[in-house]
Amino acid sequence: MHVRDGMSTEVLTIEPTRTLREAAALMARRHIGASVVLDPARSAICILTERDILDAIGAGADPDAELAGTHATCDLVVASREWSLEQAAAAMVRGGFRHLVVLEDDQVAGILAMRDIVRCWVRNQVAPPRPTATVP
Repeated sequence: MHVRDGMSTEVLTIEPTRTLREAAALMARRHIGASVVLDPARSAICILTERDILDAIGAGADPDAELAGTHATCDLVVASREWSLEQAAAAMVRGGFRHLVVLEDDQVAGILAMRDIVRCWVRNQVAPPRPTATVP
């Protein structure tokens, strides 16, 4: 299976000038854990995750004053639609993150979450083996 099989093509993109509260509300409304932050002034593709918001607020940031662009990660590991899910999972484990932005021709094509990978693996798994003995 490949990244293209599990990624979401409906990506929430936000401006870096959105507040953390606005970003959190948009993400909560769509039941997603990450948004892509596009900063046309810097030609940068960044990601803001629920963890980024949690860390910022936990450190005392004012969610109504702090901006998404300040807390987004711009030094991204990005995936290709053609990567295997195993490659994507390995990149996430190595980097210690749970979301990958998927690029195609330098444009955002989707986003892949660790949950998406697990969903694909479970959906395509054969039935679990039956126990050979019963437990009293």
